[in-house]
Amino acid sequence: MTTSPYTIIPRITVPDLLIKYLKLEGVDHLFGIPGASFVDLLEALKNDRESMTYVICKHETGAGFMADGYHRVSRRMGVVLVTSGPGATNALTGAMNAEASFSSMMVLTGEQPQAKDGLGWEQEGVDLTLDVRQVYKSAVRYSVEVNAAPDFDVLLRQALRDAQGIPGQAVHLSLPRDITGATLTDVRFPTKTSLYRSSIDSAAPADVQRVGELLVAAKRPMILLGNGSRVPLSHRLAEFLAFVERLGVPVGTTADAKGLFPESHLLALRSCGHPPCQWPGLYYTPPKNAKHAAPYDFLLVLGSSMGDFATNIWDPKMVPDGAFVQVDASPGVIGRSMPITMGVMAEIGAFLGGLFALDLPMDVEAKAERLAYLEWMKENYSPYADPKARESDATPIRPERAMAIVSDMLPPGSHIFPDAGNSCGWTAHYLEIDPPTQVHATLDVGAMGYGTAAVVGGKLAAPDATCLCIGGDGSFMMHGMEVSTAAQYSAGAIWLVWSEDDLNMVAQGMNYLFPDPAWKDYYKLGNPDLVKVAEGLGAAAYLVRSPSDLEEALESAIRGGQEGKPQVIVVKEDPSAMPPFYPKRAGKT
Repeated sequence: MTTSPYTIIPRITVPDLLIKYLKLEGVDHLFGIPGASFVDLLEALKNDRESMTYVICKHETGAGFMADGYHRVSRRMGVVLVTSGPGATNALTGAMNAEASFSSMMVLTGEQPQAKDGLGWEQEGVDLTLDVRQVYKSAVRYSVEVNAAPDFDVLLRQALRDAQGIPGQAVHLSLPRDITGATLTDVRFPTKTSLYRSSIDSAAPADVQRVGELLVAAKRPMILLGNGSRVPLSHRLAEFLAFVERLGVPVGTTADAKGLFPESHLLALRSCGHPPCQWPGLYYTPPKNAKHAAPYDFLLVLGSSMGDFATNIWDPKMVPDGAFVQVDASPGVIGRSMPITMGVMAEIGAFLGGLFALDLPMDVEAKAERLAYLEWMKENYSPYADPKARESDATPIRPERAMAIVSDMLPPGSHIFPDAGNSCGWTAHYLEIDPPTQVHATLDVGAMGYGTAAVVGGKLAAPDATCLCIGGDGSFMMHGMEVSTAAQYSAGAIWLVWSEDDLNMVAQGMNYLFPDPAWKDYYKLGNPDLVKVAEGLGAAAYLVRSPSDLEEALESAIRGGQEGKPQVIVVKEDPSAMPPFYPKRAGKT
């Protein structure tokens, strides 16, 4: 007699069934703010608090960002649980950000009882002016209201299929109060996730063979890694290194995939995204005095949607004089923004496995010329737009120098969360990192405050790792209250905050476009004392003005973070420093 892979549960409440599914998915944290629209679920979570932590955040948007950070570090689904009405709408930005970044996230919103639909119950969000279902349908992959308790099981499984696919996506379930108070009978519960969801894990052998042939036929090939390569490469980096080393193929990354390939490696072209490292442009178009510089004739893109930040605003120099191949699990991004010559729909891990297994011939002479050029290029050209600033001991500290210190001091396996603004430029261009350290950027939506909150979720997912947010005071003031959430849950995250009393990226950008000294004072923030703010929220705080200050503060913060206390480093840096977002003009520095 065959044993069934399902368990029959005679009686179970909707909240208990939800928790069983979350546990099956490996989820052990939810993020949000409680409300009266899901009291039965709150009771179930309280009773199961030893194995399921409901992290009480300070704002629902912050909860969404935390759940995203939790997912990026743990690779488990991020779950947000908030109440109806404003709770649901506040969480929307976090869900939208996750959807755009291909993060796996489930947003659960409470709703008033269906028996009272349309009567004007406080915070109602279905039948009156606010229709939460449609709001979320406009922003995420799947959004549904559970209208009948017996439907909950099947609708939840559909949400899990969409959220946990490849690529990951965001989903939303609206749970009316009378539904979460219901009891189900004779529920057939799966014993493993493969019984209700599966993901693409294949690549057509003919496509893999053709790409391999194009790669070895090229004289000056390049591979560009996107964020969609993150999970496959975490399992196959050694194989990938051996493959590109054997063929002598240089590797760049998009801005949001920075560091997936070791940036200290000879074959590393580092970040090709906006703002790019200096080396990719020199590889596309070598200087006239360069030796061993055959025409750039092949590009293989793995797991990138090829947006503006990923491609340095669709840099035409990135297009090779030859084959241009894009491989992705999402058909919607293949050939979307740049003139590819071949598109391959495949799961990146399966594609790489097929590529590694090919018996590809090697052009020894072409390989030697590529390696010779890379060595010459790196000996004669800095990867940085302003290498002197990265080595400067000036006070106030230069942001470029701060990034060099962070690069040198962070322990291997750290997680870096850049926030929106100039921090994206400083981290993408001036950090130098190697795996297993990772950067978790959100460049498609560019939500301010993302890193400020997401770093808490990341630290809760990996308590033993150093988790660092790098952001400006504008972003920190949006979601800096989540420092108290970190303190409450003993999450020793670290924040490095540029204290400029200004929305400096906007001020600098406006001054670049419309030069006027007035921009320096136009977007001020009220000159808050962020050290006192951080201390009041339960963090250890440091005020930094010089490179030596930062070295001392970061050393203490790394140690203090491992002891479970949040750490905030407030950096009074040179506010005139501009990340290399803008082309230099005559008369400008």
